[in-house]
Amino acid sequence: MSTLFKAVQCLECGHQMAADITLTKCEACGSFWLDAIYDLKALPADWMRQVKERDYTLWRYAELLPFPEGYPIITMGEGGTPLIRAWGLEKELSRQEIWIKDERQLATGSFKDRQAALAVNALKAQGIKELVLASTGNAAAAYAAYCARAGIKLWTFVTGSVPAEKVRELALYGAEVVKVTGTYDETKVVAANFAKRHRLYFDRGAKSIPCKESMKTIAFEIVEQLHWQAPDWYVQAVSGGIGPLGVLKGFQELYAAGIIDHMPKIAVIQTEGCAPMVRSWEKGLDEAEPVEQPDSLITILATGKPGMAYKILKRAADENGGAMISVSDGEAFRAMRRVARLEGYSMEPAASVAFAGLEKLIRRGYARPGEKIVVNCSGHTFSAEKYTLEDRYLFSLTIDPQAERLPVEGLTTALASLDEQITTVVVVDDNPNDSRLIRRLLQRYKDYRVFEANDARDGLELIKQRRPDLVVTDLMMPGMDGFSLLDELKQDPRTRNTPVIIVSAKTLSPEEKQRLEQLADSVWQKGNFSTKQLVEYVVKKVDKSAAAQPMKESPTETRASFGQEQRRRILVIDGQPQDAQLMRRLLETHSRFEVQLATTAKDALSKIEQQPPELIILSLELPDINGEALLGIFRTHLETRNTPVIVLTSQQISAELRARLASNVDSIWQKDAMDRSSWLSHIEFLLSE
Repeated sequence: MSTLFKAVQCLECGHQMAADITLTKCEACGSFWLDAIYDLKALPADWMRQVKERDYTLWRYAELLPFPEGYPIITMGEGGTPLIRAWGLEKELSRQEIWIKDERQLATGSFKDRQAALAVNALKAQGIKELVLASTGNAAAAYAAYCARAGIKLWTFVTGSVPAEKVRELALYGAEVVKVTGTYDETKVVAANFAKRHRLYFDRGAKSIPCKESMKTIAFEIVEQLHWQAPDWYVQAVSGGIGPLGVLKGFQELYAAGIIDHMPKIAVIQTEGCAPMVRSWEKGLDEAEPVEQPDSLITILATGKPGMAYKILKRAADENGGAMISVSDGEAFRAMRRVARLEGYSMEPAASVAFAGLEKLIRRGYARPGEKIVVNCSGHTFSAEKYTLEDRYLFSLTIDPQAERLPVEGLTTALASLDEQITTVVVVDDNPNDSRLIRRLLQRYKDYRVFEANDARDGLELIKQRRPDLVVTDLMMPGMDGFSLLDELKQDPRTRNTPVIIVSAKTLSPEEKQRLEQLADSVWQKGNFSTKQLVEYVVKKVDKSAAAQPMKESPTETRASFGQEQRRRILVIDGQPQDAQLMRRLLETHSRFEVQLATTAKDALSKIEQQPPELIILSLELPDINGEALLGIFRTHLETRNTPVIVLTSQQISAELRARLASNVDSIWQKDAMDRSSWLSHIEFLLSE
């Protein structure tokens, strides 16, 4: 199965280049819109018979795909989706022949798996290790799955309207997700600039060779499934246009090769809230007028600037017939229910847009009686499955909705903020209090993403999964100790060069010191250094531009800058006023503490809103809500998400409750058995500078 790929042609200036799948722009005019050209005359006379004998995946059409023979293919069985006769729709719409191309059957539930399969295979062969992608949802899921299979790290930029469930799915695959509060077109700008800033490969979708080539396999399958005959109409919901662009190219190649006797007409369907192609086609324009602010609940189709895609599809409509139609969100949702009721097909809203468009295509007389129509059912019903993933897997960037365009200054600031957010640190310490303290100390100064592991083996797995910029580890841990962890890291080429800082209470022998000189970047003895010194060292280690980006001030530094005494804020929350007052007196014997009291949860939340504390001492017995519930509120609020919490209780608590509290508090103390000196020392440790 040798490819007939013979050249690459620029769609804008027509310049031809050598057959190279890795080309990304025209060497003559710089355009990114490229097309693969094939020697169709060399297609074997019995090609259709040969195809029939091959595995039923999209790779069966190897001669018309741009991959050389023997190419190491990473596959999930993509392609080969069924073409099903829609008897119920035919009866409902009084038509003779309607077919559904069921792309829901692919690995991640949408036709974007085809695109991801070819694109990721091309990148894998080039040795690309990291990829940046902008997506409205389905492409992100497909790329995340295929990148996971190929061992490529994916940075996927999605709009703020992408559902949380989809974001969780991406994180499950291991993708890094950046959620941009802006339009899809603005998200693409941010993603492209991020890729340029970090010298990463940026996926250009319909402009690239593999992506468009992947979609033409839909046309090949339809024609083969119709016994090598072309349909009269192909109907698809459109965002940027990659689907119909590829399908159009597939039909064109089959027509040029003499396999089909006519060119099908393409029906482009868009939502009324974002229909730049439809509006421009109805006006007879040669170039699409962009939609700056899409207004549709079906956000997966919200691409406002189709660019060259519109020109190509309009030219096809002018030459072969075809139509561009918009439908309302309501029409799309009604079509979703109708197809489910009539055909048993559960589909996502983006796919139902195509079926709503089919009805208008017939009603307006574009599709004549007797014509054979194929509708792309592009994606399955969106999965509502929830995964227990925290928001630390998500980065956020906000674009000013009032701005007419994305200002260069704003973009630079946003990307600088993102650079800080994507800096990843893994802390490994079998003492949860110590690992949590290190995390909070780092996050007091920088918006780093810090992961904790309280077991060396778990830490090793976490490091291999997250590929952090820095590891902070203890030495004395049960099972695998810190020395063994370091040995494992240095033996693995993926983690060999990861900087490691040792923070340990262990007294080191001369031999151990010499060994650590070979394995670690620095060693810090617990209790013998200023925490700020450690943080400053970490910042310099992971951030080459740290000198130009000062650390954010801690609360004490902010207060000191106003000439006030450097005192640490503590909030004591206790339903017993006498106990609260006692705590205050104990703490205020240390003049560096500033103590506030609250005897109800409502009062505590009010005080936190006015001035967030640096430490919370919480009694479980409160008059309005219980302390455990209040603790849950603290851990969901930005102001108190990382604030140390010490729990005090006058009751004996169960092992079950103690286990529930352990992950969210720094320590639990029994009031009647509390050693005051130890308690105060513990507070000093948590607030140490």
